[in-house]
Amino acid sequence: MAKATWNGATLAESDKCIAVEGNQYFPPDAVNRECLKQSGTHTTCPWKGLASYYTVVVNGKENKDAAWYYPEPKDAAGQIKDYVAFWHGVKVEQ
Repeated sequence: MAKATWNGATLAESDKCIAVEGNQYFPPDAVNRECLKQSGTHTTCPWKGLASYYTVVVNGKENKDAAWYYPEPKDAAGQIKDYVAFWHGVKVEQ
C-alpha cells in the first residue's frame, strides 16, 4: 500500500499504484481531490508526453505544482493515463 501525505493530510492511498522512473503513480480514484487545485503548468516528457500539474492545498497552505499527471499520454505510457504522482516535499511511503 502506497500513501502520499503533506502538511498532515493524506493526499492519496492505494495498493494499485504504478511505479515509473522511481515515482508512484496513484489511480485517479485513490486521490483526495479536495487537496488538489489545477495548475497552469505543463511539461513534456519525450516518452510519456505532456504532463499537467496540480497545486496541493492543505489547511490553507499551498505546495505549487507538487502533483502531476498525464491526461493524454503517449502509447508507451498509456497505463498511467490520469494517474497522479507527487514530489516537492510530498512524502510517499510504501
